[in-house]
Amino acid sequence: MAEPSGGPTSEQVAADIAAAAGLLARRLRYTAPAGGLTASQRSALVRIHDEGPATTAALARAEHIKPQSMRLTLGVLEEQGLVERTPDPTDGRQSVVSVTGHGRAVLEGVRAAKQTWLSKVIAEELDADGRRTLADAAALLRRLTEK
Repeated sequence: MAEPSGGPTSEQVAADIAAAAGLLARRLRYTAPAGGLTASQRSALVRIHDEGPATTAALARAEHIKPQSMRLTLGVLEEQGLVERTPDPTDGRQSVVSVTGHGRAVLEGVRAAKQTWLSKVIAEELDADGRRTLADAAALLRRLTEK
């Protein structure tokens, strides 16, 4: 499975990256306090926070779920004070969902916990060369994912 140059094949690198990314994602998920939210609730809250207010139908399409399921998810988030609904300015029959101040604070806490854990592990486990290598790899991964 080696390239002509003797290095790993693109397939092997892809498999290694996918495995490492999965492990990292799981570790970050378990490191941060969930705040009592399910994965689908966290995903919807992050999407609304990062992409801005949206209708239930638009969120359902973006999350690849049925509108009925998204309505249930948003209902829980609304009950917890993490999102709020306001009338859609262009279509009075619909409402737009946006993140509340409390929702932003919850997300910031989750993200801070993840960042703190990862920063600590990097500082404890990697020397300057290792950190530089990891920074280069992160830049390459970003470039690949933007394709």
